[in-house]
Amino acid sequence: MPKNIHKELEYAILTMPQKDKDKLLLRLIAKNNILIEQLNFQLLEDNSDLSLKREELKTLILRVSKMHHDTPGWMMMDMRDLNGRITKHVKVTKDKYGEVELTLYMLNVFFQNQLPLLETFNRRSETVSEYLAKRTEFLMKKLTAMNEEYYIEFYDDVNKLLTCIHKYCTAGHARQLNIVRSFEY
Repeated sequence: MPKNIHKELEYAILTMPQKDKDKLLLRLIAKNNILIEQLNFQLLEDNSDLSLKREELKTLILRVSKMHHDTPGWMMMDMRDLNGRITKHVKVTKDKYGEVELTLYMLNVFFQNQLPLLETFNRRSETVSEYLAKRTEFLMKKLTAMNEEYYIEFYDDVNKLLTCIHKYCTAGHARQLNIVRSFEY
């Protein structure tokens, strides 16, 4: 049981009538939106919904990546928002594979569709280049923590990303973070 509930209160809660416990539980759940979404996914949806949720996120990522961004800073704000949506997806669904897949997709699509903002390193692109390098470092840690059977599915896309990371404005940060130049399994 939770450490911040002392034994007497814990016993009193456990001995409450079931009807009162149910009301209390529902009131507590209603205050936590992530918990509501987790329970909705676990109790009312199935794994086919998981692939649908991933595709919806991919569609959103692609749409945002094709938008006109005046500066690298505006682009980074959109990427951070998308990354927050990926994080929420993982919290709700516990989809570790999807976290790697969606993060990799986001990074590659932004390099593909926003290359003019990412080609050269300058003071305007410094923050986004650091962000991209750190996201890539995060991605590589998550990928290497996965079962090796999945490596082949990500091999081409990861190497495409690593080429971009070491070629464009992110190259300096990639060297500082010791990001590998190619992914081998």
